[in-house]
Amino acid sequence: MQDADKGSLAELNGQDLRIGIVQARFNARITDTLAKHCLAELKALGVSERHIRHVSVPGALEVPLALAALAESDDYDALVALGCIIRGETYHFELVANESGAGVTRVSLDHQLPIANAILTVEDEAQAWARAEEKGRDAARVAVEMANLLEDLS
Repeated sequence: MQDADKGSLAELNGQDLRIGIVQARFNARITDTLAKHCLAELKALGVSERHIRHVSVPGALEVPLALAALAESDDYDALVALGCIIRGETYHFELVANESGAGVTRVSLDHQLPIANAILTVEDEAQAWARAEEKGRDAARVAVEMANLLEDLS
């Protein structure tokens, strides 16, 4: 991380932001870890617990639809997508990874709403565990930073 990036992390302020989180339950132990660290970081950045809505869906393919429903409510400054897709022996991994990622991006662009995409796409469970804590925290930081940036740009 460059020095300029380190300085901007210290300035992140989530006060008065409203954040929605959509968590896939598939690979729940991993996604629960993502959520735990995302929520802790949001609180550390000043986001009030009462301004966080955390919902769950069956899997990564359902995440974009729930994000769209939250975005359409116009109640949120940013959203967070949490999930974990682990490569298997079939093409299904690519389908789920590609379609969930494209769906998250489409919702963000269609609604001009920042969405921190922390849907892990990994080769195996060990890679997921190696990333879960930091990616959860990172998703919170991205959501807060982008919400503030879009506010400044409008």
